Amino acid sequence: MAIARYTLAVDRRFKRDGEATADFIGCVAFGRQAEFAERYFRQGIRIVVTGRIQTGSYTNRDGVKVYTTDVVVEEQEFAESKAVSDSHVSHAASAPSMGAPAPAPAAASADGFMNIPDGIDEELPFS
Repeated sequence: MAIARYTLAVDRRFKRDGEATADFIGCVAFGRQAEFAERYFRQGIRIVVTGRIQTGSYTNRDGVKVYTTDVVVEEQEFAESKAVSDSHVSHAASAPSMGAPAPAPAAASADGFMNIPDGIDEELPFS
C-alpha cells in the first residue's frame, strides 16, 4: 500500500508582531490518495484536504518522548486552476521532486476549466 506524508503550510489570516505567519500541518495519505499526492502535488500549489486528526507518540533516539499530530487524509483536491497554480509554483523556492514528473498540462477551454482527455477514467483517484 502506498503511503504519502506531506506538510501543509496554512497562512494565518491575522498576524501579530513577531508571530509566525503560517501553521505547518502534517498529513498522511494512504492507497490511491497517496499515489495521487505523489503524482500531482508540488510545493506551492493550493489544495483542499478533508480528514481526521490522529495523535500519537514515540520515543526518539535520545530517549525523549515525542508527541505527534497528523491529519489522516480522507479526501484531497486542487483548490485552484492549473494556470493559477503554475504561477504560484513558479514563484516558490525550488521544489523538491516527489517522484514521477507531473503530466503535461491540458489546454484550457473557453470557460477556464481544464479539458479532460477521453479514457482517463482508470487513472483518476476517485470514482
